Amino acid sequence: MITKIVMNNVASYKSVATLETDKKINLIYGLNGTGKSTFSDFLYDMSNPKFSGCSVEGLSDGEVLVYNQQFIKDYFYEPDNLKGIFTLSKENKDAEERIKIAEKEKETLVKDKTSKTDLITAHNKELAQKKQEAELKTWEIKTDFAGGDRVLEYCLEGLKSQKDKLFDHLLSIPKPDKQPVKTADQLKKEVEAIQGNNAQKFDMLKEVKLDIQNIEKDQLFSKTIIGNENSSVAELIKKLGNSDWVKKGLDYLPKEINDKSEPCPFCQGQTINRMLIDNIRNYFDESYEKEVNELRKLSSEYEAGIKILPKKESYESNPFVLEKKAEFENYYNNMLNCISNNNIKISDKIKTPSQAVVLLSSDSVIDAFNLFIEDTNKKITEHNHKIDNKKTSLAEIKDVFWGIMRWNYDQTLISYQSYKTDIDKKTKVIEISIAEIDGKILRQGEIVVEQQKKTVNIEKAIASINEGLVDLGIDGFLIEKHSEALYKIVRAEQCDNTFQTLSEGEKMIISFLYFRELCKGKKSVTSQSNKKIVVIDDPISSLSHIYIFNVGQMIKNDFFNSTNIEQVFLLTHSLYFFYEMTDTNHERREKNQKLFRMLKNCNGSQLLEMKYDEIQNDYHSYWLVIKDNQQPSALIANCMRNIIEYFFNFIEKRDLNNVFQKPALQATKYQAFCRYINRESHSLGQNIFDYKEFNYDDFKEALSLVFKESGYEEHYKEMIK
Repeated sequence: MITKIVMNNVASYKSVATLETDKKINLIYGLNGTGKSTFSDFLYDMSNPKFSGCSVEGLSDGEVLVYNQQFIKDYFYEPDNLKGIFTLSKENKDAEERIKIAEKEKETLVKDKTSKTDLITAHNKELAQKKQEAELKTWEIKTDFAGGDRVLEYCLEGLKSQKDKLFDHLLSIPKPDKQPVKTADQLKKEVEAIQGNNAQKFDMLKEVKLDIQNIEKDQLFSKTIIGNENSSVAELIKKLGNSDWVKKGLDYLPKEINDKSEPCPFCQGQTINRMLIDNIRNYFDESYEKEVNELRKLSSEYEAGIKILPKKESYESNPFVLEKKAEFENYYNNMLNCISNNNIKISDKIKTPSQAVVLLSSDSVIDAFNLFIEDTNKKITEHNHKIDNKKTSLAEIKDVFWGIMRWNYDQTLISYQSYKTDIDKKTKVIEISIAEIDGKILRQGEIVVEQQKKTVNIEKAIASINEGLVDLGIDGFLIEKHSEALYKIVRAEQCDNTFQTLSEGEKMIISFLYFRELCKGKKSVTSQSNKKIVVIDDPISSLSHIYIFNVGQMIKNDFFNSTNIEQVFLLTHSLYFFYEMTDTNHERREKNQKLFRMLKNCNGSQLLEMKYDEIQNDYHSYWLVIKDNQQPSALIANCMRNIIEYFFNFIEKRDLNNVFQKPALQATKYQAFCRYINRESHSLGQNIFDYKEFNYDDFKEALSLVFKESGYEEHYKEMIK
């Protein structure tokens, strides 16, 4: 059963118009031009590309049979002969009984299949709900990283508009083997570094290369440097154990000493004479001075090496160093302290040559610092490469970004995938069962076809059509068998293309009788019984009133009350016929029928539900049209003329000519109305009317004056409510 029909973007359906129903009988009333033909044409050929914006819901294995002008054209105008309609004969009771059993078994199987299909639908609905929850969770990626000046937004290109697309993309990414080292914040900085306003390349940092390691290993620093042991004062200095102290004292004596003694620089006693000084100076001989001078040379070379050490500030301006500022300072300070301490020790050694000193090797601290610089230079090289290859770099960052997201949302994805796997297993079992049922349905269908071949013929349909013609009082033509699968229409007098010689009413009658039999029977011997949904579009459009009642009864008996017809859609322009087809019994109507009204205005065609008490006669329908200023001007003007003619000519039997001569209607703005409405002016050639002259407010005001000037103002007020 069809539950919903959507018409959109075709012909007069400028926007979505929807018909929803749960009833077998659906009656649709609409004036000509409101969209009835387009509606039935869609159901006649739903695969036509022009109906791409239209859709039907609820239709499963039902066969849709449509009676409209296209049906008449396809079956009567174009073919030379009518296709035969096959029906069961009463002759082979055994075959007929087998057909009934097979069809009943098929019906049971179809119900079983439907219940299993519904179960799959329920499972899929549960899975869709689970996916929706997971999509909502992963949508956090969009809200967190898109919008504003968020630099990682480019990673979500094409995934920012739909939750399901983002979710499916994340689901397609393999989970990383281990947790990503980088964070989203680090990636932001990387993107900013290569395409932000401050993006720039950086020079490599200098490694420290000092030629001082050999100095630090010189044995002279560990040697005790003393004077000439053959000097007369050697024993005394040795006893004092401090030759450096004695050597220092020489600096405080005058360079020239007279014969008399000089005061000692240490005790201030008059104990220093020329001989003592000579003996002391003789102690600090040439060998001593040579080694001390060697120390001074080593000190000078060491200091020269220190001077080429890069300043700390030369590194600190680099952002890659600033990222690890504490680590950098630790390495740099260790190196600087080691060298500075060694330099102090060398100075001390020069001051006290007799004291041995041990210098620390700067190799390890310099190597550690250079290793830090090497690692930093690798990052600088990588950074510069990224700027030189920005497109590739951004793509790599994007891959890392989605790796992080895949890791972060792994629990959400695992939960959904686990649920989906479980649902897929259940669905697979049901699908296997459905496939088995389909096989059984096919076998029952084969039984039906096999038995039908024994008992199906076209004679019954021919007899039924001819009986229908007789019942309607038509005897000018009839249907005859042309072959085992074809009919033809014949008259008493021989003629070619008999159908073209029929009147419009006769064409309507014969085509509808044929359609009725088609709905009862089958299109071929092998056709199987399917649920039939019947669409009938204006079956009385060309019929005189003497046939309308009979056609209405035929539709009620053969379609509305038939158990072989699952659903009926009947469209008509006649309010009288619409009313005749509506069940007057309230309970039956509520159970079986649904009423609709089809309207069209400047916004396009619309489908509206209709209550039984809204059904009025044609006169009331005209008033309904003129109250809608969105209706086409030609339709409003025509309905106004029909209202005046119906009321004054049919009900009141009055001549309107004098009304149009009244002063109240002589204003210029009413002349277009008067020319169009007053039929008496036709013969005078005065009824020339241009719809550009139509003004809704003027026409409506003029219509009210016609009733007011004729003494029926209250009637106008009642009808225009």
